[in-house]
Amino acid sequence: MTIKKAITELEVETSSSGFYQGFNQIVTLGAKVLVILLVIWAAMNPEGAGNILSAIKNWSFANLGAWYIYVMGMFVVVCFVLALVPSLGRAKLGQADDKPEFSYFSWVSMMFGAGIGIGMMTYATAEPLFHFANNPDTILGLSQANSENNILPSMKWAFFHWGFSAWGCYAMIGVCLAFFSYNRGLPLTIRSALTPLFGKSLEGPLGHIVDISAVIATVLGVAVTVGFGVSQYASGIYEVFGFEWLLNEDKSPSTNGMIFALMIVMGLSIFSALSGVGKGIKWLSNINMGLSAALIGFFVIFGSTAVAFSAFFEGTLLYLTELPTQLFTYWEASSEEPAKGLHSWQSGWWTVFIWAWWIAFAPFVGLFLARISKGRTIREFIIGAMIAPTLVSFVWFAFLGGTAIDLELTGKAAGAIAGAGQEAQLFMTLKLLVSESIYPILTLIVLVLLTTFLVTSADSAILCVNTINSVGVLPNRSKTHIVIWGVMFTAVIAVLLVAGGLGAIKSAMIIAAVPFSIIMALMVVALLKALVNDLRRANSSAVVGEEKSA
Repeated sequence: MTIKKAITELEVETSSSGFYQGFNQIVTLGAKVLVILLVIWAAMNPEGAGNILSAIKNWSFANLGAWYIYVMGMFVVVCFVLALVPSLGRAKLGQADDKPEFSYFSWVSMMFGAGIGIGMMTYATAEPLFHFANNPDTILGLSQANSENNILPSMKWAFFHWGFSAWGCYAMIGVCLAFFSYNRGLPLTIRSALTPLFGKSLEGPLGHIVDISAVIATVLGVAVTVGFGVSQYASGIYEVFGFEWLLNEDKSPSTNGMIFALMIVMGLSIFSALSGVGKGIKWLSNINMGLSAALIGFFVIFGSTAVAFSAFFEGTLLYLTELPTQLFTYWEASSEEPAKGLHSWQSGWWTVFIWAWWIAFAPFVGLFLARISKGRTIREFIIGAMIAPTLVSFVWFAFLGGTAIDLELTGKAAGAIAGAGQEAQLFMTLKLLVSESIYPILTLIVLVLLTTFLVTSADSAILCVNTINSVGVLPNRSKTHIVIWGVMFTAVIAVLLVAGGLGAIKSAMIIAAVPFSIIMALMVVALLKALVNDLRRANSSAVVGEEKSA
């Protein structure tokens, strides 16, 4: 059977003049209108908006939990297949003579900073501590809450949420976009990855809907990340400078404090985005990777080193051993224990929410990974975008989280870390490890690291939104549009914080994650179809060549 020729061109209309020169107006204006409507709605009726967003979130978790579990498991499996099958793994993302644009260190630094960086600051202590108190192993009676035999289970579940699943989600989008852009010559935008399934119809409304969905998912996915980040950032500013108005009476960050932190972060992000990938983003990524290594070094020397090494090596082994089961286990709703507790844990706020978060964050991270990965092989891409960052994440959780758990377990913390809000737990851990004279210096370093991580995530997202709007090629006259989208990101996060704090931001993100999870699944099918057809074309050409030579 004859295999159709691969599509190597999509004619997506862009404006030839005027303010939107180089941009597709339907995608750009459509996304802006939806974002503006969300801002106006949340600003005019903050309480009602918060309630409706919460209701949508609850419906999504109750009805789509299994979908999130299985689709994320599929992404991990496909990534490993792509890396391990020789004929697929050695395929280059680009032409034969294409060389990587960035050094390996800068490449991995940018991926880590854009992908999960800020989450490491907020969750490296918080998530292991949460799981130390409650996780599926404790619910099933396999370990005891807040006891020594629950250290490894708490790490296993933290690793599960921030390991191969998260990075496999990003890598899957990245390899799809890189392949269809660099190997097929299609625009570096989301719609291009669906051409094997929908062909030229992606030049019109269908393609516009796909790209608008990606923009909205990016805006709301980044809103969650920056929202968590500015909460911790406000706490950090308080720890360094002591501004009381940054916190509420219960020492949690106030809305005014988070808005103040947001203005600083987004102002720096817009400035960095204006400088481009090769300057501001690369430099900031290198800086935050260096500071991250310094912070880890501190915990190696002054933290609970024995517990941390055990948590890393034994926790990683436990995670790898149980990963096949974890990936595809979904606990149905039930009125009977322990099934009721397991469903509540998985579909309440943990696995299902975090999977939705990664999916909403994936369009911009995946596009950014593709943007910086031309010239790499698929196997090299999977190792660099999925396996290497996973191991770095595990080190963070083991040393920061392991130290926090050990301080609580031995009684040195006396509940001070576990009782603090998640945004303050890292600072409380540091306070217990060093003297009062050293603590301000160390906290200032953490504050700088928070800044670089937050700015790297936000500026990458601003550039990627404009790349999607311009159908893969950011025009030279794009600085005004960068500023506009930076302001729109800021407005969305600010009004959602006012409407219902971090809870409203989390709920809004679910709206974007649902449709984009379907688009992601279709992208995987499209990539596999394209790779198989390429192999069939190559085999067919080889057979024809043999027949001619005979």
